[in-house]
Amino acid sequence: MVTIRIDGKEKLYEEGIKYEIIAKEHQHLYRDPIALVIVDGKIRELMKRVDRDCELEFATYGDALGHKTYVRSAIMLLMKALRDVAGFAYAADAKVEFAIGAGYYCRFRGGKSLDEKQILQVKQRMRELADADLPVTKKAYPAEEAIRIFEKYGMMDKVKLFRYRRSSTINVYCLGDYFDYYYGYMLPSTGYVRQFDLMPYEDGMILLLPEQNAPDQLPVFEPRKKLFQTLLQAGQWGEEIGIDTVGDLNNQICEGNIADMILVQEALQERRIGEIARDIARREGVKFVMIAGPSSSGKTTFSHRLSIQLRTYGMKPHPIGLDNYYVNHDSTPRDEDGNPDFECIEALDVEQFNKDMGDLLAGRCVELPSFNFKTGRREYNGNFMTLGADDILVVEGIHGLNEKMSYSLPAESKYKIYISALTCLNVDEHNRIPTTDGRLLRRMVRDARTRGASAKRTIEMWPSVRRGEEKYIFPFQEQADAMFNSALIYELGVLKQYAEPLLFSIQRGEPEYHEAKRLLKFLEYFLGVSSENLPGNSLCREFVGGSCFEV
Repeated sequence: MVTIRIDGKEKLYEEGIKYEIIAKEHQHLYRDPIALVIVDGKIRELMKRVDRDCELEFATYGDALGHKTYVRSAIMLLMKALRDVAGFAYAADAKVEFAIGAGYYCRFRGGKSLDEKQILQVKQRMRELADADLPVTKKAYPAEEAIRIFEKYGMMDKVKLFRYRRSSTINVYCLGDYFDYYYGYMLPSTGYVRQFDLMPYEDGMILLLPEQNAPDQLPVFEPRKKLFQTLLQAGQWGEEIGIDTVGDLNNQICEGNIADMILVQEALQERRIGEIARDIARREGVKFVMIAGPSSSGKTTFSHRLSIQLRTYGMKPHPIGLDNYYVNHDSTPRDEDGNPDFECIEALDVEQFNKDMGDLLAGRCVELPSFNFKTGRREYNGNFMTLGADDILVVEGIHGLNEKMSYSLPAESKYKIYISALTCLNVDEHNRIPTTDGRLLRRMVRDARTRGASAKRTIEMWPSVRRGEEKYIFPFQEQADAMFNSALIYELGVLKQYAEPLLFSIQRGEPEYHEAKRLLKFLEYFLGVSSENLPGNSLCREFVGGSCFEV
C-alpha cells in the first residue's frame, strides 16, 4: 500500500494504481475535467501508475497545462482518423500550420487534399474513436528504434528532429496501430477528447477546439482573413527555402548556412517594411500611422525601420508613444482584483490625445506630453510640434488599432498596422510552436537585460499580459490596413543562449517552475545560433541587445 496526500488529507491506495483512477475519484471537486496530476511537484500523465508515497495535485482543462494537453491529444486523434480514412501518406504529410483563434489550420504536403465529404468522414471517424475510449500508451524507445519506426511511416520530419536529440531514448505515443511523437503530455484515452469540430478551410481544414477559459464548449470560429494570409505567407516562405521545422533549421546550422539565412530573412523583412511604406506614401492625406501589437512584437524597432523607409519617400516621420498619454497613476482604473489596470483604454487620456492630434491636423502648434514612470505622472517639458506638409506621426501603443483611441480623426488620415511575432516554424509537422512561446522568450530575455527582471517575474506576469492582449489587441487585428510578421525563422536559436540560464534560475516548488521546465525542454530541440551575425537594425537586437536604435 502507498499513502497519498491530497489537499491536506491522507489516504491509502494499492501500489501500482493508475493516477487516472484517483483523478476520477476526485473529479466531483473540480469544475473542469482533470487532465494531469502533479506528483511531489512533478507532472505525471494519468496513464502512469503510483509507485511510492507522495503528495498529489490535479491540473484540469481550465489550466494552461491541461489545455495544452487537450490540444495535443485532439491533434493525435485527428492524425489517427486521417490515417484510418485516407491512409498512411495523408497522416504523414499532414501539417498543423498555425492557430487562428481557437482553430488549428492543417493542410497537406505534396499536393494532397481532401474534399468536404472526405473531411466529414475524418470527423466522423474522430467521433467514433472518441466514443470508443481507446487507450493512449507511451513507451520509451531507444533513439535508433524510434527513428526506424518513423522512417517506416514516412514521417521524415521526426527523423530529422531526432538527429539532434541528446537523449538516448525517445517517448513514442501509440493509439491502436498508429504511432506518433508529441512534445508535451497527453491524455490517457480518446474518450477525454469530447469537444471538437473539423471543417474545410481554404486549401486545408480547421480543427476547432475549446479555449482554456471555457473548456466545456466550442467557440464560434472566426476566420480572420488578414491574419490567415499573413501566417500562410510566412509558412510558404519557410517551405520555399526548405526550413519549416526545427530539424530543417538545425540542418542549415550544421551545414554552415546560418549567416546567409540570417541575411535573407532580414532582407525579406526589410522588403515588407518597404512595401508598407510605399502603400502609406501612395495614400492621400495620411498623417497618422497607428501601430499596435501584443507584447514583445518588436514594435519599437519596427517603427524606427518604417520611419527610415518613409523618409525615402520624402516624408518626415515623428514617433509618438501612446504611453505618454497615461492618466496619472492615482487615477488609473482598477481591475477585478483591485490592482491598477494599465492595459485598459481608460488608463489613457483619450480625450487629450484626440484634442492634441486634432490640433496638429489643423496646423496648430501643440505641446506634447511625456509620462514619467518613476513619479507616475504626465509631464510637459517643452516638446512643441507643428505638422508641416511632409510631416507624418508614427503612433505606437497597445490601443493603436482601436477606433475609440482616435475617434475624432478622419479615417483617411490614419493608416493602421498590426504587428506580431507570428512564428512559422514547427517543432515537427504535428507539433506547432505557439506564437506566444516565442514572444514570452523574447520578453524574458529583454526584461532581464533592460530591467534586471528575473525569468520568474516575467512568467508570473505573463497570464495578465495575455489577458490584456486577448481583450484589447486581438479583437482589432482585422481592422489593420497592413500586417507585419516580426518573427525571424532563426531567432529561437539565438534566444536559447540567453533564455536558458534565466530559466534554470527558477527552483522546484516555485509556481513558475513547471513553465520554466517546459520552456527548457522546448529549447533543447534547437541548436544555438550566435548573435554576432545579426545586423544592428535586426528586430532580434531589440531583445538580445546591440541594436543601432534606442530600444
